[in-house]
Amino acid sequence: MAEVINCTRCGQKFPALEKPPFGSALGKKIYAEICSGCWKAWLASQNQLINHYGLSTINPEHQQFLIENMQAFLFNVGKGAEIDTTLEGTIQH
Repeated sequence: MAEVINCTRCGQKFPALEKPPFGSALGKKIYAEICSGCWKAWLASQNQLINHYGLSTINPEHQQFLIENMQAFLFNVGKGAEIDTTLEGTIQH
């Protein structure tokens, strides 16, 4: 069973991630401070950003955009990008 942490994002005590999501200092910070539920919420938000903005995960500029948005989402650092949902449900194929 995963260790229980006090999550920085939601302020609740929930299970931590099983391992750091990546090997950098940011990955270690996420592992130490973010619960698995908030990490899953970020992954869903990341998918929305990738689809909405047509990002490529191998493009360094797009990677930096995602990192900045991840920090805004998880740690409330900076301002995250917004996804325009004003046309949601009105587009017909």
